[in-house]
Amino acid sequence: MISASRLEAAAAAVTVLSNRPEITTWSLRYFGPWWNATSVNASDVCADVVVVADVDWGACEEITLLVHDGRPTEAVNYAKHPLVVARDGEDIIATSQDEGIAYRSTPSSGRLFLAGTHVQPLALAAARLAREAIRGQLLRDGWAVLHSSAVVRPDDGATLLTFGDKGAGKTTTALLLASHGWHLLANDRVLVRPTGERGIEVVPWPSAAALGLGLLHALGWDTIAREHLRSGGAFHPTQYESVTEAVLNGDHTPLWDGKGKERKVQVFPDQFPELFDVPLAIGGRAAGLLFPQVDADAAPDMVDSTRTLGQADFMSGATEDRYPDVFELAQGVDGGGRESARAEVASRLAVLPHRAVRLNHDISESAALLATIADTI
Repeated sequence: MISASRLEAAAAAVTVLSNRPEITTWSLRYFGPWWNATSVNASDVCADVVVVADVDWGACEEITLLVHDGRPTEAVNYAKHPLVVARDGEDIIATSQDEGIAYRSTPSSGRLFLAGTHVQPLALAAARLAREAIRGQLLRDGWAVLHSSAVVRPDDGATLLTFGDKGAGKTTTALLLASHGWHLLANDRVLVRPTGERGIEVVPWPSAAALGLGLLHALGWDTIAREHLRSGGAFHPTQYESVTEAVLNGDHTPLWDGKGKERKVQVFPDQFPELFDVPLAIGGRAAGLLFPQVDADAAPDMVDSTRTLGQADFMSGATEDRYPDVFELAQGVDGGGRESARAEVASRLAVLPHRAVRLNHDISESAALLATIADTI
C-alpha cells in the first residue's frame, strides 16, 4: 500500500510517496500547517516534483553497488552524514552508509528516489529532501533566504523579522512576541520575495526549533516539557539524550558539547501550538526589523544602534554547508537565492522601521518591551 503526503509553499509543491505510511506521516507532521501539508491519494499524484522513499533493501544495495562500481565519485557531508556521490547517465546517485540509504535524483524531471533499510532515518531523509526540493523551486522563482526569526500580526499579516548573531536573542524575541498575540512564522530562517512595488512576501522555513534549557525554564515551559516526556511523548529525534535527561530531572543548567555549542531541546513545529499554546503563521508581509541583544545585568530598553542588514543576514550556498545541493534541486541557483533577489530584498527592507532592543533574563519585562515596540510598527 503506497501512501502520499503533499507539501505546498507559495507556488511550490512536492509530493512524498512511500511504501511505509510512517514516512509520509512524518512529512505530514513535520511540515504541517506551515507548508500546507496534507494527505493525498497516491493514485492521484501526477506531474509534481516527487520524492519516493521506500524501505527496500534490494534497491538500496543495487544503487550502492552502482556508486562503487569504479565510476568517479565525490565524498561530501550531507546533513552531518558522509555521502558518496556519482553519476549514472543524467541521474545523480549516492549512498550513505551511516543512514543505510541510497539515493537517485533525476534533475530534469524533479524526481528523487530513496531506498533505505530502516524507517526512521529514511523518514528524516525524505522530509529533508522534500524541503530542499521546495526550496529549489522557490529559489528559481525569485525567492531568497534570510537568517531571521519572524512573527506575524494576525490582524493584518504584518511581519516582524529579527536578526542577530548566534545568541543575540532571535528565537527568544520571536517566542516572547508569540506569547503576546503574534503568531510564530519561523525561529531561525524565512523565505522572502519582492512583491508589488515595495512589498516583501514572507513564508516559513519549517524546521525543528532549538530551545536552550535556560530559555525553556524562563518561559515556564520546562514543566510542560517534563510532563510531555513522562507521559511517553518525545521531541525531535536529533535531541541529545543528555538534554532529555536534564528536562526530566528539572535541571535547566546549559549543556555544552566539546566544541562550545549548546545542546538544546529540539521542538517539532506542531508542538508549539499543541504543547506551548504558541500559534503558527503560514505567511505574511515584512513590516519591520528588530535587532536584539541580551544583557542580563541591564533593564530592557530600546537602544541606539547603527545596525543594518548585511550579507551575513542572508543564507547562501556557503553558509548552507549542511545541505550542499548535490542532487541539483536548485539547478544552479545559490542556496540563498539569486544575487538580484537578495539585492532587491535588502533594498526594500532598508526602508522599513528598524528597532534595536536590549533584553535581559526577566521574561515578563522583556516581553512587555517587545510588545510595546511591536505595536508601533
